[in-house]
Amino acid sequence: MVPMSVEEIARAVDGRLVPGSEPAAQVLSAVSDSRQVKPGSLFVAIPGERVDGHDFVPRVGQQGAVAALVNHEVPSTAIAQIVVDDTVSALGRLAKANIERRRELPGDFDIIGLTGSVGKTTTKDLLASLMSTLGPTVAPIGSFNNEIGLPLTALKIDASTRFFVAEMGANHIGEIARLTRIAPPDTAIVLKVGVAHLGEFGSRERIAQAKSEIVTGLLPNGLAVLNGDDDHVTPMASLAPGKVLWFGKEGGHGPEVLATDITADTDDHAQFTLHTPEGDHVQVHLGIPGLHNVMNALAAATVALHYGMTAQRVAQVLAAQRTISPHRMALSTVSRGDARFTLIDDSFNANPDSMKAGLEGLKAFTAKDGSKPYRVALLGAMLELGPDESRLHAEVGRFAAGLGLDAIITVGSTADPHLHDMAEALASGARDVDGVSVDCVESIDRAEELVLDLAANHPDTVVLLKGSHASGLSALAERWSND
Repeated sequence: MVPMSVEEIARAVDGRLVPGSEPAAQVLSAVSDSRQVKPGSLFVAIPGERVDGHDFVPRVGQQGAVAALVNHEVPSTAIAQIVVDDTVSALGRLAKANIERRRELPGDFDIIGLTGSVGKTTTKDLLASLMSTLGPTVAPIGSFNNEIGLPLTALKIDASTRFFVAEMGANHIGEIARLTRIAPPDTAIVLKVGVAHLGEFGSRERIAQAKSEIVTGLLPNGLAVLNGDDDHVTPMASLAPGKVLWFGKEGGHGPEVLATDITADTDDHAQFTLHTPEGDHVQVHLGIPGLHNVMNALAAATVALHYGMTAQRVAQVLAAQRTISPHRMALSTVSRGDARFTLIDDSFNANPDSMKAGLEGLKAFTAKDGSKPYRVALLGAMLELGPDESRLHAEVGRFAAGLGLDAIITVGSTADPHLHDMAEALASGARDVDGVSVDCVESIDRAEELVLDLAANHPDTVVLLKGSHASGLSALAERWSND
């Protein structure tokens, strides 16, 4: 954070300052989690469904906080309080002020915003690894891409920051527009328009409208980096205030950055030829698994090339990037009793597009000796798909079974009938295809029993975990990671 006094913060957020022990103190960071408070912090009290941040205000001073941003004055508090109508909105105003202060300082500074129905967080991770080789880079941890996560990340920008990689998500029209008002991008990436949050938006066209807000939110003459293979993305070029760069695999829209000769190794790490506008042809071998990550890598490469990185250096960094945010196509080996198997943990979230991509990754997985492993898909419900959710789940189930997998286990819930209905729909679709073992279970405990039994009887087993967070599969991944 670019240091501000408590009084300056109060002005930036249009708040009322209640002086504490050090009303003129300098604020060096901002956090909403009391466990992250350190000397010089501003503590942002956000009311939540289970926990109200205001309950922690009286004690954060003991950890070094110099002020708190609050919706109402909290008694028995020694530190300064800045009272606002809405701490979330005020957090956005403070982040905007921090960005403006950085732009006023010497040295180049660029915001790279990105959005899309799938691939945002992986692309963010790849992009951050690339840009950090060009200068100090701030990027969110995990999927901090909403009205709270983005401002908190933006408040990590300081006088030395060269790049801010800003992931921008949306559940409704207008949300990305609000984020771009906080952090107006110099460069904006649109990855793909899929059917994530279809239930909220109502149609893919409305999803495209929401994603296009990142392009209209660009600074004057800002750069739009667009997926030339997505017919819902290509019309966004007409909205761009400046130059447009295309990336893709098909070449139909004349992409400046193109991937050809795409294959995968035995661990499903993509290999391809990267073509650049300067005529370079460089071999790339991704360090993270998943053929679908070719498009994510292309998007990140397009931006890195634009900012001056050589194609050879891009290839080196992409090959070295082996870890991404948790629960996204993460490979590990699990051993429990007589069972030992390879886990592909992609359980952070799910929608039909990302579910199919994960399943294709499972299909492509090859054992170390080159043989075909015993492939198990452990699938949970996908949320926010609207009135067609049952059909979409059944479609994904049929898709999974059609890949020739060995076993499909869908996980529902005894406590949530809706989650269980969606798991049943997945299983029902899978049972439309002969030759695949299909089970629908009511808990991750029962799912674990089935997986361990299968792995004990098939030495070369690989298991894909994929489902929305509410399905509980990420909890199973955490359980296995602690073995």
